[in-house]
Amino acid sequence: MKLILSIVAFCILSSVYGQGLYRIAALKYGGGGDYYANPTALPNLAKFANSQLNAQMDIEIPFIDVGSPQIFSYPFIHMTGHGNVVFSTSERENLRSYLLGGGFLHIDDNYGMDEFVRPEIKKLFPNYDLVELPFNHPIFHQKYTFNNGLPKIHEHDNERPQAFGIIIDGRLSLLYTYETDLGNGWEDVSVHNTTPEKHQDALKMGLNILQFALLQGGLE
Repeated sequence: MKLILSIVAFCILSSVYGQGLYRIAALKYGGGGDYYANPTALPNLAKFANSQLNAQMDIEIPFIDVGSPQIFSYPFIHMTGHGNVVFSTSERENLRSYLLGGGFLHIDDNYGMDEFVRPEIKKLFPNYDLVELPFNHPIFHQKYTFNNGLPKIHEHDNERPQAFGIIIDGRLSLLYTYETDLGNGWEDVSVHNTTPEKHQDALKMGLNILQFALLQGGLE
């Protein structure tokens, strides 16, 4: 059954990749966390990708329930928030099938999510470790080069920013960015009084993530 779901997911994702208009989505989840945080972030990132890569990305970003079959229509899904995260068993199975089938999930801790999302990631993939990505990982060396890994956008606990991943059969399927707050950096600069330099750093790293994820589907 898992193999069938994975094949179906791959076919759906492949058809989306071939349409010429790339669509990304934000993940809606339960538990009380504010999945809707940073409303201007993803539209700004899509616009930046269009201007820098001629990516033809849709700037209308929908919220998709984690348990919905609609997630298979999006090759890239972003998840953020400040608080609790809870996946039901069926939601977990749906998301797992999506990721095994070729989908890509980027989770960005908007400060306060870490203690809740890590256990859910472990339940999602109990047989895989969440590993830190080294600075020479290709995700840091796409259109833009980040020789020291993730940029530090917001201070939070003043810890170093880290990128973690779930790697399945050699493919980075899930990216978790911690102590960086890229999403806040993608937002309009007036929202968080982000400096123009930090705003650009965040957008450039976000573009690297998109480029890395979507290149696996043929974005050029």
